[in-house]
Amino acid sequence: MFDYPVTLTPDNGTVLVTFVDIPEAITFGADEDDALLNAVDALETGLSFYVDARKPLPIPSQPSPQQVTVRPSALECAKLGVYQAMTEQGIKKAELARRLGWHMPQVDRLFDLRHASKMDQIEAAAHVLGKHVYVQIA
Repeated sequence: MFDYPVTLTPDNGTVLVTFVDIPEAITFGADEDDALLNAVDALETGLSFYVDARKPLPIPSQPSPQQVTVRPSALECAKLGVYQAMTEQGIKKAELARRLGWHMPQVDRLFDLRHASKMDQIEAAAHVLGKHVYVQIA
């Protein structure tokens, strides 16, 4: 769902990582493995800019056959899924807080990708939006 294709470019002994769908997400690594590890953090940071600005999340483009994709961590994917559902339904954070019976700082923390929210909070938010959280080990 949030698998974003990356472009890996050799750059003076390092590997530069860019995302065509999220130009704000740029990082590098000593080699390809290190660059891809850093790419997760860059992706989460880039997506957090959209959440903070209350903008819709960029839709991942189709990767080419040999292109690698990167996705946020499982917790961040769940948070982003709730954020995306809220955005698609035109629900504001204040309305989500009202539906959940929460204070605004609780909702703000829910969408803070650096905050380790509890899964039951994410599930509760998904539920009031008519969604469910599914976890799959593949």
